[in-house]
Amino acid sequence: MSPMTESTVARVALVDDDDLFRESLSLNLADEGYEVVTFDRGEPALDFFANGGSVDIVLLDWRMPKMDGIDVLRQMRSRGIDLPVIFLTVLSDQIYEEAALAGGALDFVEKSRSLPILLKRMRLIVDGSKGTPEETESKEAIYALGALELRLDNSRALWNGKRIDLTLTEFNIVKLMATRPEEDVSYREIYDLVHGKGFLAGYGPSGYRANVRAFIKRIRQKFRVVDGNFDCIENYPGFGYRWGNGAGGTGRTRDDADDVMADGAAAD
Repeated sequence: MSPMTESTVARVALVDDDDLFRESLSLNLADEGYEVVTFDRGEPALDFFANGGSVDIVLLDWRMPKMDGIDVLRQMRSRGIDLPVIFLTVLSDQIYEEAALAGGALDFVEKSRSLPILLKRMRLIVDGSKGTPEETESKEAIYALGALELRLDNSRALWNGKRIDLTLTEFNIVKLMATRPEEDVSYREIYDLVHGKGFLAGYGPSGYRANVRAFIKRIRQKFRVVDGNFDCIENYPGFGYRWGNGAGGTGRTRDDADDVMADGAAAD
């Protein structure tokens, strides 16, 4: 792959067995300033990374011969390839989105959506990894709150000195809540942080909440790997979450199941 020029937005690996779709999308991305390397199956893409290939974003089809997209993602993560992955698929059921996010994907976009939607999601990833000029100036900062330590220079989180293996998106969610301790943060605000303002996924006007709950559930699980008593992410059923002191709060619960049961009956 040729070196990126100053005008290149980012490098992208596009893995899709549909020749027409792959060619069309790669041309569109090139027109937008992205450098694209394409693969018609998962195996050659994995070989590319194994041989030292590097990109900024991976666009991954779900249904492919021999090795489907979720298997490619699992192989990437097992080999320590922690690149941002966006699934592109015709599978719109929520179960597929949840499986993709649980497997470590950063995003899930239906192929029927317009190109500007995909470009917006990719831009969020690029901007999040590069940071704004203001963020770049404060790269050396470390934010600490109780047992939590957030290293802003490399987006790493520690709890009681032990590293929590968060993705960039999960880190940003923790940062959003922890930098506003004891303040309620809505489902919509968390979702906008992940996907960009105005984007709507799921079924009905509140469908995005399941997406947010999936993120929070994984974050809690990762903290509990190093501290079984971790209980600082409190939910406010029907509204959102807050970073508390682990002792709970009036009218709030720290139980994921309670959040799911109460959520459907409450308004934003």
